[in-house]
Amino acid sequence: MVAVIGEASSRVEDKKFLTGAGKYLDDLEFPDVCYAVFIRSPHAHARILSLSTAIAKEMPGVLDIVTADDVELSKLNALKPFIQENPNTGERFSFVEQPLLAQNITRYQGEPIVLVIAATLAQALDASERVEIEYSPLSHVVDVKEAVSHKSIKLNSQIDGNIAVKWNTGNSEGIEKVFDNADQVVSLSIQNQRIVTNPMEPRGVVADWSKRTGRYTLYGSSQNIHVMRTCVADMLGVTEESVRFIAPDVGGGFGSKNFCYTEYGLIAWISKKLRRPVKWIASRSEGFLSDHQGRDHQSEVQLALGKDGKFLALKVTSYANLGAYLVGSAGGVQVVQYANLPGTVYNVPVIELKILGVLTNTTPIGVFRGPGYAEANLIIERIIDKAAHQCGFDRAELRRMNLYKADDMPFTNALGGVVDSGNFPKVLDMALKKADYSGFNARKKKMDLNGLLRGIGFAYHIKGTGGAPDENVDVRFNEDATISLIMGTQSIGQGHETTFPQILASQLGISKNKVVLASSDTDRIAFGGGHGSSRSTYMGGTAIFNAVQDIISKGKTIAANEFETSVEDLSFANGSFTVSGTDKSLSIFEVAELGRNLKHPLDTYKKWTREAMTFPNGAHVAEVEIDPDTGIVKLKSYTAVDDYGVLVNPSIVKGQMHGAIAQGVGQALLETVIYDESSAQMLTGSFMDYAVPRADDLPFYETAFESTPCATNPLGVKGCGEAGTIAAPSAISSAIIDALRPFGITHIDGPATPEKIWSLIRSTSR
Repeated sequence: MVAVIGEASSRVEDKKFLTGAGKYLDDLEFPDVCYAVFIRSPHAHARILSLSTAIAKEMPGVLDIVTADDVELSKLNALKPFIQENPNTGERFSFVEQPLLAQNITRYQGEPIVLVIAATLAQALDASERVEIEYSPLSHVVDVKEAVSHKSIKLNSQIDGNIAVKWNTGNSEGIEKVFDNADQVVSLSIQNQRIVTNPMEPRGVVADWSKRTGRYTLYGSSQNIHVMRTCVADMLGVTEESVRFIAPDVGGGFGSKNFCYTEYGLIAWISKKLRRPVKWIASRSEGFLSDHQGRDHQSEVQLALGKDGKFLALKVTSYANLGAYLVGSAGGVQVVQYANLPGTVYNVPVIELKILGVLTNTTPIGVFRGPGYAEANLIIERIIDKAAHQCGFDRAELRRMNLYKADDMPFTNALGGVVDSGNFPKVLDMALKKADYSGFNARKKKMDLNGLLRGIGFAYHIKGTGGAPDENVDVRFNEDATISLIMGTQSIGQGHETTFPQILASQLGISKNKVVLASSDTDRIAFGGGHGSSRSTYMGGTAIFNAVQDIISKGKTIAANEFETSVEDLSFANGSFTVSGTDKSLSIFEVAELGRNLKHPLDTYKKWTREAMTFPNGAHVAEVEIDPDTGIVKLKSYTAVDDYGVLVNPSIVKGQMHGAIAQGVGQALLETVIYDESSAQMLTGSFMDYAVPRADDLPFYETAFESTPCATNPLGVKGCGEAGTIAAPSAISSAIIDALRPFGITHIDGPATPEKIWSLIRSTSR
């Protein structure tokens, strides 16, 4: 059967995973493999007074023990952040490179200090307990505003005021006049709490250096193998060609596996030194302490409105806690993704945005599903709710009157961001109708009789998707009448094995069973932008579309030669080249065979660079029930109407929606990282103390689509993977405040735990 874009077919990869045939990192087997264990700092900030490995080196099975002194002698390079300067200005961020192992000073709990390698994992763990390290704890800082105060400690003498990123943008001169003349001004302080990413499969790597080839081959649970290859090569001081990075099946990432870590360079280096494969997979506790974390913004917001409720101006000052080191694209998130859509879907004529990215004695912040956009969304949606209450507007109507309209497309926001397509008012109305917003008061009265609080809330999300600006694809026609589709982006569970063959088969008019997807190996394809920022279908799909145009052009030349006619007389449809007005026809596989014989294969490599983003958007509505005696929140219903442009496979899109909403619910109600005030120890370093959503925390979702084709790519697609994670915290917070309004409560920072809500109710009831 010919594949069709829009067909809701089942995922072809599910059988492999459901029958246990998947191959994750720990499933791979290597002859003579040895095992690595990292000793990590128990302190958030401390001086290393002494370090002795003498006893540990004599333990059974120990092959080597590596310290920062060994790293220095071997001339390995520290790890640089992937984005090192502000793309808007070219100004370099203020940072020091992250040491592969801490030397003299450790700056966050979980920072690696010693690497132990042994013949078995048990032996490596035993030996790690015999390494003797003496620390002298230093003053620490975990709060972002305290870190920029004049009395605060310095994490590094080279960084002034602990500030790594500082950028002001927007209309700073004219905005004060707008606020002075505004009829109404609403202010809000808001915190977007720090969260742990927690993919199902822990982070890890196996390195195998080959004496024969002189190359390092790394197998890793990774979202972006080409970035990993580049960073590992830099740490080792070798060429990129000397490093091969392979990602087997990957059990989730959500951003924490998007960028490189110091462990990867060290494991590669020790593999060469020992002349054997070395395996390291993080424990769950290590993941809590050392995986790049997400969010952690504190913001001060002001919104100016006219008497009619029209938005006039928005001022935002944000403090982003970056952790102990600037890593990955964390700097870029603040000045690009966070700054891209500060007014989101609302027409705010004047915007001023001030951003400080600050270093603290905490785990480095990376990217987590919807980075930057989720922070901006929570700010605008919460300030709109407060404005509606303070100024006497209906929350839905205040949003509706300020939304950009379909006729405004494409529009340019106050900071220069261009959005190409969408129908925001229609989507909002669809979501409210589907959620039975008009019937809410009746449901609320019923709950009032039962002594329960009922609230409804909503949020409109938007995100720029595209990620890395370049992507490529390699299409190869095989002798067995199949096609190898080699992608620069990779799957970590999104269903690429289904959607990418579907796109190629649809464009060529052939059965998708003829297409075999290959990716996740830097030797297969020289460049790729990886998976991140919901970029895969937009970037990879457009690369496929462009490659197909070249394939058809080459195929017409070959077919014209065979039929002894002109290229202009040929047409291509339904997988065949046909001479116009005749029954002369050749299938694309027959043409591919002719091309091979003529030494002019149809095989096509295509690289392209995007010029714009896509902007998936949608309205989400949450309804909650709160028991005032316990503070327990129950999410009674969740409705989402989203615009993802053209849907390649609606079933897969729904799966992405469900997963993203679940993570958004987790942030809204359950998840937060807490550091002890006196010691800066992470108090939420395990699933005993850090709550993630379970099945009984989630209702059945009501979902629908209102698709406006994207104008920035030939397929009309938009990214879909992060919407729920962006919208859910805003929508659920809105619903909770609505339920608590009888107590005079107008704001709550996440997560809305029972203890927090119970305490708020009690404090206002006294």
